[in-house]
Amino acid sequence: MSEAFYQRHLFICLNRRESGEQACNNSGIADRAFHAAKRHAKALGIHGVGQVRVNRSGCLGRCSEGPTAVVYPDGVWYTYVDEDDLIEIVESHLRDGQPVERLRI
Repeated sequence: MSEAFYQRHLFICLNRRESGEQACNNSGIADRAFHAAKRHAKALGIHGVGQVRVNRSGCLGRCSEGPTAVVYPDGVWYTYVDEDDLIEIVESHLRDGQPVERLRI
C-alpha cells in the first residue's frame, strides 16, 4: 500500500447562490478566508505533496451551519466566522493534528 499523496485536505466551501438562499460564500467571507488559509499553510511550509493541501470546494451540503469547511481524511467538519478561525484550523489541525473543538460542527 502506498503512502497518501497528501496527509490532509482542508476543503472550504466557496458556494454562492444568486437566489439569496443561504450559502457559505454569499457574503464573500469564504473567498477571503480560503486565500488567508492557503497563504498561511504555505508560509508555515506545510502546503504541498506529502503534507497538506487547502482546497476550494463547491457546496458541502451543510449550508445551514455555514460557512463550512471539512478536513479529510479525518472527517472533521468546521464552521467559522473569519479568516482568523481558518488560520487557527490550519495551525492546530493541519500542522499539529489537533482539531479545533470550538469550531467543530
